[in-house]
Amino acid sequence: MAAITASMVKDLRERTGLGMMDCKKALVEADGDAELAIENLRKSSGMKAAKKAGRTAADGTIGFKVEGHVGVMVEVNCETDFAAKDDNFKGFVELVTDKVFAAKSADLQPLMDGGLEKVREELVQKIGENVSIRRAAILEGNLTSYLHSTGKIGVMVILDGGDEELGKDIAMHIAAADPQPLYINTVDVPADLIAKEREIYVAQAAESGKPAEIVEKMVEGRVRKFLAEISLVEQPFVKDPDTRIGALLKQGGASVTQFVRFQVGEGIEVEHVDFAAEVASQLGR
Repeated sequence: MAAITASMVKDLRERTGLGMMDCKKALVEADGDAELAIENLRKSSGMKAAKKAGRTAADGTIGFKVEGHVGVMVEVNCETDFAAKDDNFKGFVELVTDKVFAAKSADLQPLMDGGLEKVREELVQKIGENVSIRRAAILEGNLTSYLHSTGKIGVMVILDGGDEELGKDIAMHIAAADPQPLYINTVDVPADLIAKEREIYVAQAAESGKPAEIVEKMVEGRVRKFLAEISLVEQPFVKDPDTRIGALLKQGGASVTQFVRFQVGEGIEVEHVDFAAEVASQLGR
């Protein structure tokens, strides 16, 4: 049985908004596995999806380069926004972006082996912060792109048909939409992901005490809502919520064949250290 610490309970409370005792009990039952605890809590309490741990904790910037029908995005991370604004860091991001563009490949390892790792290590020594090249993407086709003014969110979209204005609208929607679109169409959502959500909804609906046929309708309604929320064409257009993206594309005689969205720090979990407690511990207090 894993030891359940106060920090584990605190983190789960922040992610779920539930009470301390509920969170502690869930962690005990899940043997300390926070993700399993969240899944079980959703089944038992009807809680909505929890916040993602450390979604924007890591810093850095998006490298971006588009020439003609080819576009490249890279995410390069550092520890603080201060370092992200450093000219040396910015120069490194530009270097990485240019090399990915020249290689026409999102595979970073050959570039690291080819000299980028040495440059990265020198940069770490210079700015005093850890630096990592997290990921890269390259798209080619009828490309439209969008980079937020902060340099923290970048989007590339490939359209079949349509015009530049429509492409920009779609790219800006993908950047701003909440929840984020994860797939183009509902049919693109993996069956195992749908099955997992359905299992949660079944457990939630079963506690209502309603007849089985009503429970089934409740579950299917929630599944349809879930699919619509994460599918691009089903989302309300951020500039006109009365129009869905699918309808907007149809009006423009276009369809989205591929898109990529990067947000700095997305999904990176960062350990939060209580420095006062750490110092007190080291002093034996």
